[in-house]
Amino acid sequence: MAVTISGMTGRGSIRHNNRTFSAANIDRSRTAQNVTFCREDLKQVYHLVFDEALAAYNAKKKKTRDKIPDYYEHIRQGKQEKLFHEVIFQIGNKDDCGCGTLDGDRAAAVLKEFAESFQERNPHLRVFNAVLHMDEATPHIHIDFVPVATEQTRGLQTRVSMKQALKQQGFTSLGRNMTEWRAWMDREKQTLAELAQAHEFEIISLGGGRKHMDLPE
Repeated sequence: MAVTISGMTGRGSIRHNNRTFSAANIDRSRTAQNVTFCREDLKQVYHLVFDEALAAYNAKKKKTRDKIPDYYEHIRQGKQEKLFHEVIFQIGNKDDCGCGTLDGDRAAAVLKEFAESFQERNPHLRVFNAVLHMDEATPHIHIDFVPVATEQTRGLQTRVSMKQALKQQGFTSLGRNMTEWRAWMDREKQTLAELAQAHEFEIISLGGGRKHMDLPE
């Protein structure tokens, strides 16, 4: 079976990922087959990860106006960083690895291995929600995470920064055509390709790189 490996950025609709509400393309009779790897409250994750650094940061500020009362709200209302990022990975498409087919089940098994090893492979990307969807046309996983940079000299010692988090994982920018994100995504797709090959998939190409399309698209 020759397939394409796809990796792309998602919009990050946690309620949709967790099926709090369902779009028209979902087969509710198969929703029970979805696999949840991680489901944590984002605000609580912010408290767990950043409260200690926030307290240390505020302790150094003499003026109340210079302190940050709530780091979650600080990031949410700011313009430099996103609260979290989402990536979506898929093997093949609805024609060669559709849900409910044998090859679709094999693809799902590969995606499960990939999702279960994601956090260990990415220690600076704190996963708080990860789901394998088996109730749409093709098996795919949504992984939502907060990029955590440690030992920083500016701002909080532990803070939200995609660029610095990826840098701490060994990814550096080589220009506009090879950013830290692109280099990291290429590594993740290559990892998924290797897992797929171990399950006897032949890889045609490492596709993706685009934003996840809306349902009408």
